Amino acid sequence: MDTTEPKLEKSLGEKIFVFIGVVGPFIATLYAITRLWQRYVTWSDIILMLVFYLISGLGITIGFHRMLTHKSFETSKYIKAMFLIMGCMAWEGNPITWASTHIKHHAHSDQEDDPHSPLVSLWHAHLGWIFKEVADPETYGSWLKKDPVVVWVDKTWWVWGVLGMLIPFAIGGWSGLLWGGAVRIFLTHHVTWSVNSVCHTFGKRPYRTKDASRNNWLVGLLAFGEGWHNNHHAFPRSAFHGMEWWQFDLSSIIIRTMESTKLVWSVYRVKPDDKLKRSAGSSIPADALEF
Repeated sequence: MDTTEPKLEKSLGEKIFVFIGVVGPFIATLYAITRLWQRYVTWSDIILMLVFYLISGLGITIGFHRMLTHKSFETSKYIKAMFLIMGCMAWEGNPITWASTHIKHHAHSDQEDDPHSPLVSLWHAHLGWIFKEVADPETYGSWLKKDPVVVWVDKTWWVWGVLGMLIPFAIGGWSGLLWGGAVRIFLTHHVTWSVNSVCHTFGKRPYRTKDASRNNWLVGLLAFGEGWHNNHHAFPRSAFHGMEWWQFDLSSIIIRTMESTKLVWSVYRVKPDDKLKRSAGSSIPADALEF
């Protein structure tokens, strides 16, 4: 029986859409830099950029990643929809395909079928992979299609992406659209992609894993906790990626706060004994561990 996984190549139209989505914010950011140099920027522009960077970034890390992909916690359908809509504003694609791609990454991390391993090249891990094949949701995320909230947001994801640009425009006009929309999307994209590239190349490995995942404090800061990537690969389902007091993880703080107010529940935590067994200094043979 043929067990080869189906490979879904992006169509020409999809590649053009991705190209516009990558190059457009880049060009807009270069234009914004010239305006900044000439002082054509206001504090309201910067505030819009930071606010929507926070909204869309948390939508990715808490919504798309920890909640949807890894089921690190449970919540109501309204909170679930809110976080997914926030993630759609990042313009990183529809949530089901995003989650399926990440599930495939964990299944083949830094191996041949990994969608974005730096073993191919740092460029491929950071950006090149998005122009190639996509993970098959039927193989890696079929269960996602059973959730009506996820399906609804997935089908309407571009509406929320557009809304994430219209709101800054309504508040700040064309300048608001530039900073709160295009520049913010550019920054969100490259910080997210740095988890794939930088955090599999540069940093420390306190836990033993079968891949090259690493902790990088700078990405951890910019990506609201996602940069503690070796921690995450050691314990993928953990709701908390920062596992030491000094590992700042804004997403974890928000999840803990929501848990204390009963807005989320069934929050997955790593047991201290499991952390000790997986640590780099443990005497337990690696082949005796479950990865």
